[in-house]
Amino acid sequence: MNINATIILQSIAMMIFVWFCMKFIWPPLIKAMDERRERIAEGLAASDRAEKELAAAKIEGGEHIREARDKASEIIDQANQRHAQILDQAKDDASAERQRQVGAGEAEIVQAANQAREELRSSVASLAVLGASQILEKEVDDAMHRELLDKLIAEI
Repeated sequence: MNINATIILQSIAMMIFVWFCMKFIWPPLIKAMDERRERIAEGLAASDRAEKELAAAKIEGGEHIREARDKASEIIDQANQRHAQILDQAKDDASAERQRQVGAGEAEIVQAANQAREELRSSVASLAVLGASQILEKEVDDAMHRELLDKLIAEI
């Protein structure tokens, strides 16, 4: 065979092979690559959306945390105010009770003092009557009067 005919036949075989590849092999490969490219693009788009959603979720989570802290702070402030109210109420109640007890004690003291005065008056009256009767029984003598008064004072 001639070298030129071999080259021509090889060229024709190569053209048939290229045509066959372009007709039957390339379209499925191109289609598979296009599908793969689309899936990669969709994956990247989904990844971008997920990153944006994550950022939005972080912001929303931060807002929820801030709101929870604010609410907790508000609850603590209310509890502190209620604590102060309870303490003030207890102080007022204790003061009123103390005033009541002091008043009752003072009234009891006044009553006891009045009772002691009455007892003292009755004792003094009886002692005066007793002293007068003893003075009248004996003769009038200054020394005797002093002695009797000293005895009365000792008895009191």
